[in-house]
Amino acid sequence: MRDLLAGGAGTAAGTASAPAGHGLAVRTGGGGWTAAGDLPVPLVYWHGQYEGPVTLEDGRALAAGGAGPLLVSLDDSCVYEPGPGSWTVTGSLLLGRRLHSLTALRDGRALAAGGVPGRQAYPQPTVGHAELFEPGSGTWRATTEMTEARNGHSATVLDDGRVLVAGGQRPRSAHDMLTLAGAEVFDPVHETWTPTGAMTVARWGHAAVPLPGGRVLAVGGMVATTRYGASPSLGLCEVYEPGSGTWRPTGSLREARALHQAVPLPDGSVLAVGGDPGRSSDDARFHPYSLASTEIYDVATGVWRPGPPLPWGRSYHRAAATGDGVLVFGGTESACLHTGFASTLRLRDGAGRWEAAGPQLTGRWSFGATVLGDGRVLAAGGVSRMDAAAPRAGEGVPARSAEVFAP
Repeated sequence: MRDLLAGGAGTAAGTASAPAGHGLAVRTGGGGWTAAGDLPVPLVYWHGQYEGPVTLEDGRALAAGGAGPLLVSLDDSCVYEPGPGSWTVTGSLLLGRRLHSLTALRDGRALAAGGVPGRQAYPQPTVGHAELFEPGSGTWRATTEMTEARNGHSATVLDDGRVLVAGGQRPRSAHDMLTLAGAEVFDPVHETWTPTGAMTVARWGHAAVPLPGGRVLAVGGMVATTRYGASPSLGLCEVYEPGSGTWRPTGSLREARALHQAVPLPDGSVLAVGGDPGRSSDDARFHPYSLASTEIYDVATGVWRPGPPLPWGRSYHRAAATGDGVLVFGGTESACLHTGFASTLRLRDGAGRWEAAGPQLTGRWSFGATVLGDGRVLAAGGVSRMDAAAPRAGEGVPARSAEVFAP
């Protein structure tokens, strides 16, 4: 993947788009999506980067928490069985939550931490409550609370099996949210949380990607700057050193972005894809469209360089590192938030442009996705249509279905 060059992008069915990649050609690639049943519980919206389904050590995919159509935090939990291709309801979370983190542990369990309970409100009530999923019994049990309540944080499994949780936000007053720089580490053996070095920049809604040598790269995100939720995107990036438990600044993104995706590449570099530019996610005064650009981080130099642009911009999408490259799918244009994208793009190892793979069966954004043990990619839930594209203005159409991509 080190030979990736800034290459073509293309046209797509469906929506108006950012001008950055418009009108460029895309090759057609292989692979397609097949139905994987409907979610058996009303989990629909996974707006955060780390709250969607995860793949357990036994090969099943676990979905837990999230929000229903009315943005009420849910305690529902279910597992996907890749063999028969079906979902099964499992034990409920002890606390309904959204904008939490759900992390598959190396010992087969899963950790749900933090998030927002209850109904939609501002500022968002936030908890430090954490619980563990026991795959043998299919039940959840409480574990030690985090040292700081947070939502919209990242959660990354370190090489030694511990979990690094960083950033996020919590209420500061009755009118605004405080963006967090603090970080802490969960030890699954002793079930304890230990504070570690704070990030150099407070951020939430960022991506955190494992690097060679056990380090972790924090990419972009947002920081609350005013009352009532204005959160401009960040271009600042930093690296966590597990040996010293400290963060250090590294090269900044060429374009500030949030609601993006970042995935590791086989050569150790990192690909950042799409997202919202340097503006508030609810204010289009500075840039009206989602980003079509991609960037590649070189771990040796700490510098980001341009990657192959997408055919059009997208936010609230998902990206997955597959056996032969990167898959980008779903999302929407954040300037309008009307229609979920069904399009799927594929960047193969050694290629310099995106290929158009088979589209999703349902266009969706703010959904969950995970790579299964056999290399296939599972996508589930999300929003299909909203506002002008929905049957009734102001109401979202949930995507209760799931589907699997196979090369």
